[in-house]
Amino acid sequence: MEDLKNKTILVAGAGGLLGSRLVSALLKSDVKVIAVDIDLTVMTSRLSELGVDLNQKQLICSELNVTNEESIKSFFSQSDIIIDGAVNTTYPRNKTYGKHFFDVSLESFNENLSLHLGSAFLFTQQCASYFDKHQTPFSLVNISSIYGVIAPKFEIYDNTSMTMPVEYAAIKSAILHLNKYVVSYVNDSRFRINCVSPGGIFDNQPNDFLDAYRKRTHGAGMLDVNEIIGSVLFLLSENSRYVTAQNIIVDDGFSL
Repeated sequence: MEDLKNKTILVAGAGGLLGSRLVSALLKSDVKVIAVDIDLTVMTSRLSELGVDLNQKQLICSELNVTNEESIKSFFSQSDIIIDGAVNTTYPRNKTYGKHFFDVSLESFNENLSLHLGSAFLFTQQCASYFDKHQTPFSLVNISSIYGVIAPKFEIYDNTSMTMPVEYAAIKSAILHLNKYVVSYVNDSRFRINCVSPGGIFDNQPNDFLDAYRKRTHGAGMLDVNEIIGSVLFLLSENSRYVTAQNIIVDDGFSL
């Protein structure tokens, strides 16, 4: 995307399914990328598998734990590079995440909210603080979900061991309102936060689930992760200069 050229974008969760492909797409758009993740080795391995040249000048790889307040604050305070935008694709969760509703303990629920929503708050807060300090235009994209917008369609999980975690719905819906709160608080059109809410992303789920999900879309079914990238790039770019606190749903009609 031409109007992203020469910008510097921070990608958190760059070792993940979406984050790694976003790094690759940004580099192809002549963007300088700061790729961060909790595990530097896993992240660089994932990027290398995608054909990303880890030695290119346009790429900086660094370790960052988004759930650690000291780590996040230190990262933003020590950065001597002007950052034009950021995307938070991280998805921190505990070992008991994903249980069925009646099996979720209060302790586990609270821990997952702290890990995922808490880190989203922390990352968003520090992006806003960074803008307040440097006073240069900044676009943040957070990742929500269709299940932050609509109620789950539990029938698509029949005949599988899968479910739609209650923590996920609570977190993703809260992120949408967190965005509105922060841009309203900062109150400066140079600082924007938006969301992309993907539908289901293909990751080798069971066939019964894939078939049931496809029947509730307009034919695409589960999306390839690369289908999400365009909306993120748009929100980072000057083409969306006055788009703020909005949510782009990419789901081929699943939420209708």
